[in-house]
Amino acid sequence: MAWDFTTEPEFQAKLDWASGFVEDKVYKVDVLWPHDNYKPTKDLTQQQKDVIAPLKDEVKKQGLWACHLGPELGGQGYGQLKLAMLNEILGKSVWGPRLFGTQAPDTGNAEILAHFGTDEQKARYLEPLLSGDIVSCFSMTEPQGGADPGVFATTATRDGDDWVISGQKFFSSNARFASFFIVMAVTDPDAPVLKRMTMFLVPAETPGINILRNLAHWGEPEDAGTEALIEYDQVRVPADAVLGAVGNAFGVAQVRLGGGRVHHAMRTLGNAQRCLDMMAERALSRVTKGEKLAEKQAVQNMIADSYIEIAQFRLLVLHTAWQIDVYQDYNRVRKDIAAIKVLTSRVMESGARRAIQIHGALGTTYDLPLTRMLASGLMLALADGPTEVHQTTVAKQVLRGYKPADGLWPSEYIPARRAEAAAELLGEKFKI
Repeated sequence: MAWDFTTEPEFQAKLDWASGFVEDKVYKVDVLWPHDNYKPTKDLTQQQKDVIAPLKDEVKKQGLWACHLGPELGGQGYGQLKLAMLNEILGKSVWGPRLFGTQAPDTGNAEILAHFGTDEQKARYLEPLLSGDIVSCFSMTEPQGGADPGVFATTATRDGDDWVISGQKFFSSNARFASFFIVMAVTDPDAPVLKRMTMFLVPAETPGINILRNLAHWGEPEDAGTEALIEYDQVRVPADAVLGAVGNAFGVAQVRLGGGRVHHAMRTLGNAQRCLDMMAERALSRVTKGEKLAEKQAVQNMIADSYIEIAQFRLLVLHTAWQIDVYQDYNRVRKDIAAIKVLTSRVMESGARRAIQIHGALGTTYDLPLTRMLASGLMLALADGPTEVHQTTVAKQVLRGYKPADGLWPSEYIPARRAEAAAELLGEKFKI
């Protein structure tokens, strides 16, 4: 019987190294430059480059750079389960994903380029992206419909050998720093929704790309915002700018979003674990009314609840990642991918709230990272689709495994079951 929760010693050694590296070195980068992790190398100061470049080199020497990709692209081809364990460690840090070559949205963009890009597209976009010197933007959602593709209005119209893209996109992450954009646009408005749109690779210098606003999330300086409202005003790209096949934007996006949700979940788990670590330390350090906080039942309840939520969440995410590796079919694991997406925000938000409560007023200030963690929990309930959409997906997938009851009574109706058991086992008729 194959049932095991152990990790191969060789990979566990890699995880141990990564954990020590993040805590000993990357945390220091976090506190020095907490809002600069999305900047491309060219926009960093020389002082930042002098610190960051050697750290990236250490990661590469360990063979842990861009592990989400296969060996042919400089990664390790670890698969989702190993990536999940590594991402829990990286999620504890602001700069961790960047220094390991796994930062969103670049990881997802790199994955779809690896899967669907032509040789020319990989040479132009993927190779410099993997070097860590540039960043990219995934431009999908729109102002009028959020993440509902059924109402997307940005179009790409064929004009001779070119495509012309027109419309607005909202919350296009990292647009202000990106060297290229992956844009989802309607190419056949009369087709079914799943065949209506196409992905395009658009260089940032292409005329007609107008960033109208860069919005900052809660906890970020307003001038450091990276969520763009973009106007694509007759943006002209050649036919070879299509990523994948015309009309297959959903097929491309599925590869990106399925694995990405596992990555986000485990990074969030790392943050939630950090909240628990801070709670425990505070509870053992702070004394009020003659006893430590750790001796207060209310505080014990909060610590216990966080531990239980984290342990349950970790097992569900790892099981989901394992299924992806075994079946190599994101659609087959759709229910559990949606389930971990729902839990990602809940576990993060509840853990951060408890940690803030235990730290008191200090927890609400920027002297601790807890408000940033709380904000991330709230945002994760909306990123890659709102929680309610994923709850609906879970419910529909669960219901597919059931059927209506035969007849008037529920299948667990005891009088009917008793009569059936008596007839089969005792040879007797039994009145309901």
